[in-house]
Amino acid sequence: MDQGRQVFTVDLLERYAAKGRGVITCMAAGNDVIVIGTSRGWVIRHDFGLGNSSEIDLTVGRPGDQSIHRVFVDPGGSHCIATVVGPGGAETFYTHAKWNKPRILSKLKGLVVNAVAWNKQQITEGSTKEVILGTENGQLHELYVDEKDKKEKYIKFLYELRELSEAFMGLQMETATIINGTRYYVMAVTPTRLYSFTGFGELHFFIKQRRAVHFAWLSGAGIYHGGLNFGGQQRNLFTFLSLFDSSSGGNENFIENKALLDYSKLSEGAEVVKPSSMALSEFHFLLLLGNKVKVVNRISENIIEELQFDQTSDSASQGIIGLCSDATAGLFYAYDQNSIFQVSINDEGRDMWKVYLDMNEYAAALANCRDPFQRDQVYLVQAEAAFSSRDYFRAASFYAKFDAPNPVLEASLLAPEIPAMALPSTPPDLLTVGRSGSPRTTVVDALRTFLLRKLDNLEKSDKCQITMISTWATELYLDKINRLLLEDDSASENSNLEYQSIIKEFRAFLSDSKDVLDETTTMKLLESYGRVEELVYFASLEGHYEIVVHHYIQQGESKKALEVLQKPDVPIDLQYKFAPDLIALDAYETVESWMATKNLNPRKLIPAMMRYSSEPHAKNETHEVIKYLEYCVHRLHNEDPGVHNLLLSLYAKQEDDSSLLRFLQCKFGKGPENGPEFFYDPKYALRLCLKEKRMRACVDSELAMAEADKVEDDEDLRKKLWLMIAKHVVEQEKGTKRENIRKAIAFLKETDGLLKIEDILPFFPDFALIDDFKEAICSSLEDYNKQIEQLKEEMNDATRGADNIRNDISALAQRCTIIDRDEECGVCRRKILAVGRDVGMGRGFTLVGQMAPFYIFPCGHAFHAQCLIAHVTRCTVDSQAEYILDLQKQLTLMGSETKRESNGTLSPEESIPSVTTVDKLRSQLDDAIASECPFCGDLMIREISLPFIHPEEEQHVLRSWEIKPSAGNQNQRNMSLPISA
Repeated sequence: MDQGRQVFTVDLLERYAAKGRGVITCMAAGNDVIVIGTSRGWVIRHDFGLGNSSEIDLTVGRPGDQSIHRVFVDPGGSHCIATVVGPGGAETFYTHAKWNKPRILSKLKGLVVNAVAWNKQQITEGSTKEVILGTENGQLHELYVDEKDKKEKYIKFLYELRELSEAFMGLQMETATIINGTRYYVMAVTPTRLYSFTGFGELHFFIKQRRAVHFAWLSGAGIYHGGLNFGGQQRNLFTFLSLFDSSSGGNENFIENKALLDYSKLSEGAEVVKPSSMALSEFHFLLLLGNKVKVVNRISENIIEELQFDQTSDSASQGIIGLCSDATAGLFYAYDQNSIFQVSINDEGRDMWKVYLDMNEYAAALANCRDPFQRDQVYLVQAEAAFSSRDYFRAASFYAKFDAPNPVLEASLLAPEIPAMALPSTPPDLLTVGRSGSPRTTVVDALRTFLLRKLDNLEKSDKCQITMISTWATELYLDKINRLLLEDDSASENSNLEYQSIIKEFRAFLSDSKDVLDETTTMKLLESYGRVEELVYFASLEGHYEIVVHHYIQQGESKKALEVLQKPDVPIDLQYKFAPDLIALDAYETVESWMATKNLNPRKLIPAMMRYSSEPHAKNETHEVIKYLEYCVHRLHNEDPGVHNLLLSLYAKQEDDSSLLRFLQCKFGKGPENGPEFFYDPKYALRLCLKEKRMRACVDSELAMAEADKVEDDEDLRKKLWLMIAKHVVEQEKGTKRENIRKAIAFLKETDGLLKIEDILPFFPDFALIDDFKEAICSSLEDYNKQIEQLKEEMNDATRGADNIRNDISALAQRCTIIDRDEECGVCRRKILAVGRDVGMGRGFTLVGQMAPFYIFPCGHAFHAQCLIAHVTRCTVDSQAEYILDLQKQLTLMGSETKRESNGTLSPEESIPSVTTVDKLRSQLDDAIASECPFCGDLMIREISLPFIHPEEEQHVLRSWEIKPSAGNQNQRNMSLPISA
């Protein structure tokens, strides 16, 4: 036990508690209420919760000296039963906390009540419910009192010990409500309960959450105690009473963990001293021996403390009379003739883990641990016990629960012949693990078990420890697998159950630890041990599908590789990367997989398909690439030219050109209206057909015309193709018959005007008559005449447009604007026509001096030139403002030079700026500041985003808004005025 602080402490509660009403003879407590009986027949009630006390005289009307034999109070502190003994016999009274006068229980007249069992589960402040009373002559009575009735509801006789009439010395009761009614559990003691002992007896229950958990009987031979389990019994009152008859043999099925504490363990000398009174706490017995109380641990049966009492000199000779407990408040009391002492408990369970651990009751020790250190001590003892019995797997499990500062070293000491990953400090006991002489395999297996259990107990925040331990466990798994392979050659053929089991367990471990294992380290481990299958499995877990697919391809397992590529989380790029190898390995399965894969871009598969197509194939073999390309063209409506060109090339290489002709004649356009009807390159198609000598596809007139029409983006190429077709048609229609020549000339109509008669004349023979071409030549001339007339009309329109533009320019030069004499500048608000000074003369005025330059816009806004420049430079961007100021500076400099020349100050060598340069600069300045009105154009719109106060004005504005006190009121104090409601 912790000797630093006591578990039980004694304090004097009340020195003269009897208040001159005699001496204390008995006492009871409940819910912070103490009731004492005195030698003069008084019952004194102390309520420490309310801080008051009351006294009741039970001797009224009774002759002679009267003494309180026993007093009982319920756990709630409201109901009290007391028995008075005197010359006239015994009387029993009931009183309530709210009553001033007691109620005599007349049916119990002459009976001395020694014990009372309260109905703790059902009792209330206003009703006792069923109460059982045990008398000195061996009778049991049932009492029921309601406070509002001011009298008992009933008192009835229950049972009497007839064969061996003894006094009931202790009585306890438990009740439980069940479906069929109320279940009663009663325990009673007499001086000879279970054994033929003579002497006295006390029965005590330890109550936890209003339910009895432990019991203890202070018998003649020792303290008989145990646990109570009322869950499985359903008997009547009288059956339970027979349990305590020593002649019945007993049937104590509701009693668990029975034990007898011999009094000899409490004595220091040879003489055995028996306690005179007892109290029961959760883990301890409080035994009254003489004038002190010994505290005995109920589990270890060791004395842990001795309590001394501060008694008065007159009471010390009589000693401590007895002990009583307040189950509701969790307090204990001792009393002598005059004083009451309170015994307080200070965390009595704090060292119970150590008590249970010393008794090797590990489950109970763990249940009573308060912190990780205590739990570690329990695990350590369990591990050492397992080591001593060579149960290394069990020891590893316990060591894994041990919260060591570095579990890696702890594990390394489990098998010292295995290289450790770290070398911090560890408990010396662990050094014995690897030196136990056991086979290395057993130790390694135990070490692996330890590491796995340790992983289960580590926090997620211990990432470094988790990674190190997981990596070490991986190596131990691989070591185990290799050893099984060496020990049993059949294991490689998967016939060994242990081998299969460890492989399955290892893969499950990899799956669980994939997020904490270092990928590179783990893969190197798997590779170094030659575990290719596990390497592929781990790579799949980590999402390294490239490794997985590459492995399956090397093994020739195309189906497995394609299954991996079909997974949703596999990047689509791997399909394109492994397409050449897969289609070469199994073209049918590969093409079927491609057709089943969504969002696959056939264009990126063209290199693989071309490689496959370049290899020789049997004549009757289904061409898988053609099958896939036809699927893309006809089912997926693919419009990629590369796909169509590849399919066209494969068709051209076939001996039967029927597929090629059908493809050329087919229209694939599925896009917008008036979109393309084909997606392959016609030039490539023509060259391909010529190369492969597919002449039917090249020279068939209708097919050739259809192909020529497909060329839309290149007019020259389209005309060239039509000329080739025309030449072929003319050569086919050569002969002397004029109708054949007419058919050839009729071919021109098919070109939609692209070819003229003069384009095809060179293809006809020299002996052809001009009459055969008259109609075509006339038609061509008419077309040319129409084109000439159209060109003339366009020229006339252009001439009229030019004249209109020249007229507008002339009118613009003569345009003027009238300015009112009161017109103000939009910036400075002064009059535009103002000069140096105005001289008023009657109704008119005369301008004196030179007028300032100004600008006026079509919208009507007018500005002085300097004001406009200042406004534009302030509101425009910095680069534009610098440009404007630079132009203004150049103009100013040139104006100064001109002025100096006029004054005759320039030397002959100095040049005067040309008028052209000045005009050019002024024009640039006009364009920069007056291209648009600043109030009506984009400049005004951009000013919306500008602040009202410019940064350079900020300090000035702040100073203008400062509130300064007047000179005469500088010493005036501010006063807060009340605001009326």
